[in-house]
This record gives sequence, C-alpha cells and structure tokens, in this order.
Amino acid sequence: MSPETASRARALLKSVFGYDDFRPGQQEIISAVLAGGPVLAIMPTGSGKSMCYQLPALIEERLTVVVSPLIALMRDQ
Repeated sequence: MSPETASRARALLKSVFGYDDFRPGQQEIISAVLAGGPVLAIMPTGSGKSMCYQLPALIEERLTVVVSPLIALMRDQ
C-alpha cells in the first residue's frame, strides 16, 4: 500500500468508523485487497473481518460484492 493510500485508510478508519488503529492483521489484509489479487482471510469472530472489505470499498469507491454464509453461521450458533 502506498504511503498516500495508507494515510487515506487511516483517515477513513478514524472518520467513518471511529477507530484510531487497525486490529492485528487488518492492515496487511486491506493492503492485499487493494493490490487486486485473491485474498482469503480466516479470522475469529470479533477480530474485524468486516473492516477488511469495508475500508477498501471506501478507498476504491467502487462496487463491492460480499458473500456471507449467514444461514450456515446461524445454524452453527
């Protein structure tokens, strides 16, 4: 991630989401997403996975498609 993009990411993190810093692993995942390659992030509940697609969507200002296995998650709960 370029210094300009990193600066914009931190500004959006604060202004939109109210966080001062990334959680462990988030910045690396977001950087990989912005690089355009395939990304698989396996993280526990509550670790900030949603930020890993929400922030790149705001930075890129383009359509983002999210596939969520909600029914399977509900069955597991």
